[in-house]
Amino acid sequence: MAERRRGSSWSRGYDTEHRKRFREGVLAKNPICVLCFKRPATEADHFPLSRDELLASGRDPNDPVFGRGLCQRCHSAETVLNQPAGWNARGRVR
Repeated sequence: MAERRRGSSWSRGYDTEHRKRFREGVLAKNPICVLCFKRPATEADHFPLSRDELLASGRDPNDPVFGRGLCQRCHSAETVLNQPAGWNARGRVR
């Protein structure tokens, strides 16, 4: 249901170029999670600007300079805090 509303990850720009340039570049730059420094980084996270913010400002969202490597646990925690969705988005001021 949520994917139908917002479109697939592919349609939102998370395509082959994103995986090759951004993801691989970020994980090569940060092989260990930059938040907990305990676990291997498995997630490439746009930071400090989101992918949408980078696009809106005319920057390349696939440039690894705009990312950081996180472990799955830290990435999930950051997503909950900064991009709440579903029931968690209720009452969120935008």
